Amino acid sequence: MLLTISTTYDPATDLGYLLHKHPDKVQTFSLSFGRAHVFYPEATAVSCTAALMLDIDPIKLSRQQGGDQASFALQPYVNNRPYVASSFLSVAIAQVYGTALNGRCKDRPELVDTPIPLQAKIATLPSHDGESLLHRLFTPLGYTLHVIHQPLDAQFPEWGDSHIYTVTLTHTIRLRELLTHLYVLIPVLDDEKHYWVGADEVDKLLQKGESWLTDHPEREEIAHRFLRRQRRLTRAALAQLTEEDDPDPEATGKQHDQEETNAESSLGLHQQRLQAVLDMLKASGAARVLDLGCGEGRLLRMLLQESQFKAIVGMDVSYRSLELAAERLKLERLPERQRERITLLHGSLLYRDQRLVGYDAAAVVEVIEHLDAPRLAAFVQNVFAFTQPQIVLITTPNQEYNVMWPSLPAQKFRHRDHRFEWTRAEFQTWATKVADTHGYTVRFTPIGPEDETVGAPSQMAIFTREHIDENRTP
Repeated sequence: MLLTISTTYDPATDLGYLLHKHPDKVQTFSLSFGRAHVFYPEATAVSCTAALMLDIDPIKLSRQQGGDQASFALQPYVNNRPYVASSFLSVAIAQVYGTALNGRCKDRPELVDTPIPLQAKIATLPSHDGESLLHRLFTPLGYTLHVIHQPLDAQFPEWGDSHIYTVTLTHTIRLRELLTHLYVLIPVLDDEKHYWVGADEVDKLLQKGESWLTDHPEREEIAHRFLRRQRRLTRAALAQLTEEDDPDPEATGKQHDQEETNAESSLGLHQQRLQAVLDMLKASGAARVLDLGCGEGRLLRMLLQESQFKAIVGMDVSYRSLELAAERLKLERLPERQRERITLLHGSLLYRDQRLVGYDAAAVVEVIEHLDAPRLAAFVQNVFAFTQPQIVLITTPNQEYNVMWPSLPAQKFRHRDHRFEWTRAEFQTWATKVADTHGYTVRFTPIGPEDETVGAPSQMAIFTREHIDENRTP
């Protein structure tokens, strides 16, 4: 397994400083699955090449894995793992070239942020989906590719080609960016990691992909393969990537909150939504209530005025909104018993949070329409599969009612931050599927003045859990 990185930067031997590996030395590093060797086939001021070669011990690897997943007796010892670029190479990049990968260079610090001409050659790179996947992954990042398709056996050309390629990537780029792209995309192409993939892999993907993965056209496929096709982890990664699209979500959220249309304001629709949710919560008998996406705390203030609610939690992704909620509720001046009833939490609706488990009801008021598809899927999993309140109330605009407002241009959403606005049928189809999947029943009620043709301006789904898990505690 061989990776070479070459440059014609002047002087080219500065590559040794960036990699923290001296061109005049052959260095060997012990890894859990074998050894890695770093050496320089050429090192002149005009051209310099650093080679990283892995020597994988299949017997050592088999003993670590236990050999219990082999499809035939000798598979742990006879396979392509020592030869093709895979997650082993990514681990070697992280451990052997870790300083360069993290963008540190003590002796030439200015080089870290300097794009230099680089050429990376991977001798045996697998791609079961063919050469097209290589181009779909690397071309959007600015690389020029030279690809050689390797035959199954050069002595028997009639056997055809293998799924192994020799790939040369050329780009003028920062070295740390090149290493980051290789670290993520090599296992994506191999699609077979040699170690257990858990939640920590999401953090690795987000850390290494923070500067480029969000805008990559194949980001969903990259996340799916990097995380070994585990849908839960993929949803979590994509949700965080899309959430990070907005560089200042607090400022944007505040701006959009102030852009409620004049039509809605003239109906007093927001207050009608809150009152409808409050009435439903009171009727349910709930004592412990979540307000997910609580914003500046309007519903929280109404809940606090009702003695029925013994424990009230407001969660929002915006620190500023929570600060405004605290001011609106006058938390610092509340009597001690009142203050003990309410908690404000900073957090996202897209990630599992043990602090939200064990509550009777959850209100989600005008939130889901701000979520794109990956984030909406993550929200559903966290609320209905993990948190599992007995009652979940979700409100969202009724898209059909938009025609009642001449001031709203055709085919436009009520707010700029909306990712969608559903008709009544679309909302009911989605909600029914969620209920059926997660053990809830659901019914629907309109909110606001109702028109015979287009319905009411807003709509609410009332989810009721069919079975309560008595072991779930906050």
